[in-house]
Amino acid sequence: MATWLITGCSTGLGRSFAGAVLAHGHNAVVTARDVTKVEDIARDHPDSALALALDVTDDAQVTAAVRAAEDRIGAVDVLVNNAGYGYRAAVEEGEEGPVQTLFDTHVFGTVRTIKAVLPGMRGRRSGTIVNISSIGARISPAGSGYYAAVKAAMEALTLSLRAEVAPLGITAMVVEPGGFRTDFAGRSLTQSAEPIADYAETAGRRRKEHDTVHGTQKGDPAKAAEALITAVESDEPPFMLLLGNDASDGFRSALDALRADADTWEAVSRSTDFDD
Repeated sequence: MATWLITGCSTGLGRSFAGAVLAHGHNAVVTARDVTKVEDIARDHPDSALALALDVTDDAQVTAAVRAAEDRIGAVDVLVNNAGYGYRAAVEEGEEGPVQTLFDTHVFGTVRTIKAVLPGMRGRRSGTIVNISSIGARISPAGSGYYAAVKAAMEALTLSLRAEVAPLGITAMVVEPGGFRTDFAGRSLTQSAEPIADYAETAGRRRKEHDTVHGTQKGDPAKAAEALITAVESDEPPFMLLLGNDASDGFRSALDALRADADTWEAVSRSTDFDD
């Protein structure tokens, strides 16, 4: 039995992750900014679930949540950084305050929770850190530049973290979901307040008022949760777990495009060293 701490459990993938973890017989520390939205999970699993308020942008709450988890349910074996939300805007439309909050939630919030659990994991020489990214980090669609940027930052951070903690018996991994039938493209999605007409045919097509994807996504959150548990419990967990056919297809298409570009410009790339 392992103890999982999962951020952002009020809805969507986070809630599905929590349910699957508990169904597999593990302990789950289920968190949300509004703890009342996850208290039902703890009521249904009084011996194995703990509901806590956690805003990942608040240093004190992060520290308190990890301490409460360790004191009341056990050392954190698996951390899942799932808390987050979408933000759509052309790069020029992006507003400084909302963009800063986006980075504070996705990037620095992830750093806060990682730093809070790592001392215990290092002491035990075991543990797994899972950072939930998005296929958006790979395909970077128009109108999602800021969201893609925070997820790409998380992925780069995780790659370095993986190299740092692997010798200590700790695993760090990224999950890149595609579209799943959650609230992500509905209630949870934010966007810039003032669209610019020149971007109507690019970024504008992804604004909430023009998006018809919500509720029709192919991804099943319950299946995503089972896939995550399979990866975490594997003898050789992946660095990156793609979830969904759209994620798998998009990832490979993006890699092919980058490789083609690198091949086209290879001679120029290799021309910049000193001559021997």
